[in-house]
Amino acid sequence: MATRRGFVLALIIGMVFLAGWRSLAQDADVLRDEAARVAVVDKVRPAVVAVFARGGQGGGSGVLISDDGYALTNFHVVQAPGPVMQCGLADGVLYDAVLVGLDKVGDVALIKLLPKKAGEKFPFAVMGDSDKVREGDWSLAMGNPFLLATDFTPTVTFGLVSGVHRYQYPAGTLLEYTDCIQIDTSINPGNSGGPLFDMKGELIGINGRGSFDKRGRINSGVGYAISINQIKNFMGHMRAGLDSDHASLGALITTQTEKSGLGRMMVTSILEESDVYRRGLDIDDELLSFAGRTISSVNQFKNVMGLYPRGWRMPLEYRREQTRKEILVRLMGVQARIFDVGDKQPQPPQQPPKGIKLPKGPPSPAAKFYQAKQGFANYYFNKLEQDRLLAGFRKLGDFSGLAGMWTMDGTVRLLKLKSESKFRIDITEDKAKDAKVFRPLVKMTVGEFPYQVLPLEAQDPTLLRVPESSGGLLTAMYVYHQLLNQGAKPFSEFAHGGHEPLYPPSSDGKTSKLADLRVDTEVLNTRLGPFLVKWFFALSDQKLLGYEVRLNENEDPCEGYLSDYRAVDGRQLPHRLQVVYGNTSYGTFTFNRFQLGTAK
Repeated sequence: MATRRGFVLALIIGMVFLAGWRSLAQDADVLRDEAARVAVVDKVRPAVVAVFARGGQGGGSGVLISDDGYALTNFHVVQAPGPVMQCGLADGVLYDAVLVGLDKVGDVALIKLLPKKAGEKFPFAVMGDSDKVREGDWSLAMGNPFLLATDFTPTVTFGLVSGVHRYQYPAGTLLEYTDCIQIDTSINPGNSGGPLFDMKGELIGINGRGSFDKRGRINSGVGYAISINQIKNFMGHMRAGLDSDHASLGALITTQTEKSGLGRMMVTSILEESDVYRRGLDIDDELLSFAGRTISSVNQFKNVMGLYPRGWRMPLEYRREQTRKEILVRLMGVQARIFDVGDKQPQPPQQPPKGIKLPKGPPSPAAKFYQAKQGFANYYFNKLEQDRLLAGFRKLGDFSGLAGMWTMDGTVRLLKLKSESKFRIDITEDKAKDAKVFRPLVKMTVGEFPYQVLPLEAQDPTLLRVPESSGGLLTAMYVYHQLLNQGAKPFSEFAHGGHEPLYPPSSDGKTSKLADLRVDTEVLNTRLGPFLVKWFFALSDQKLLGYEVRLNENEDPCEGYLSDYRAVDGRQLPHRLQVVYGNTSYGTFTFNRFQLGTAK
């Protein structure tokens, strides 16, 4: 009996010991997680920005994303202070700052803090991947709620990600939150524009909206953050000082429910002037996917459409009866166009972008970094991006001293001929009858067939689109010559257009998924005479990868894709040009010889 009692007693003592050990282990886990969380907060706190109007009136939050002072916040935060503001960091220092770029539809603004000393570096947060965020993940929100950060030290809250891929309707056309992150991590007025971090300290979103309306201006446990991946798509536009716009398709998509209960996403109306219509989509087609994401509801469609800027081309897959097809579509916009490179209407005097007020009082030190121009958030930064891009482009070769006739020849494989022919292109000048002036003239022969165009002469637009089925290859060669030879000088409009994907055709002619062809580029939007021209440059070395030349905004351009760069007299020139017009490849040109700047 004693032995039995001893066994029971030992068992009880063991159970108590085990429970205590488990409790200690659990306490250790809690303490370890707490220490890790505190370490993350300490790491990211220096990058959190308190944003104020000059003089300390109003404000919100932001977060630094680069060591040279670029920071993200909300459009509705910078709307009141205007293009110049002041920003405080956790080090207690107040910095002057200037507006750089805007995404008003998505409620995002890019600003730049000015260092106290030239070359001074700022702490910054690393941008993460918001597509990896899942419901149930922990998150940290930091900022300046109720403008309590009078010493610029941000507050921090900790909570769950309660939803992803959420949609919040806009106020008119602005402040539309698409594909956003829903959180129960407390945010309040003043947190707007502040960062949402994951537990690695990576920036996954910008806090902006909360469900305050039914419960007063206090947190209700439902907040929304703009996903950082959406912001990345607009970053090139904002860095270029643009007042950017979001995408629309030009077609109405609705859910039609079958007897089985399954829904199908059907095209119920479409704009005939839209690019998606010219690419082949029509009423009663079924939308299957957009930009690689399967679409099964209107909510999903609105979410994915809001991820991209106006003017981008993205792959779309649809089904007509039993046939599936993938097309590349250029996206329309959400806002009414105020300004476009190539507008024929005279422009009003320069003024701040709509919704931004100029502050009163003595000028800010940041004011010299702000230049108002219609259609731009801050044209000063657009000019900086233009100059940087052109400087990189010129490193590949200086063509500025090469006046006179340019001649290029080689072989071309035209789609309609199915065989190679010799070609020659001459870019020269022609003396007008009874006049002393010379007119630009471009001539081309393919085999025995001659073509020519006077690109700057007023004439029937069809004469500017020769050869037939090319969309205007000869005029495209002229504007290409002008860019190489004279840079920005001959263009009546010249602006950096941010970043945009390009889809060069596969070199072997084999069918590929459009997403596999994608190359991210930076863009120049220009106008020369009647021609609207978009240029695509490599992000790494500013090599020219392609162009689009058109006469009118809502028409198919002549698309040129440049590759196989080789040295010619110490300058890099493409030896391959693929020309596409509409849904058809016109031909592939292989250059064998260049003569640049020869006498007429």
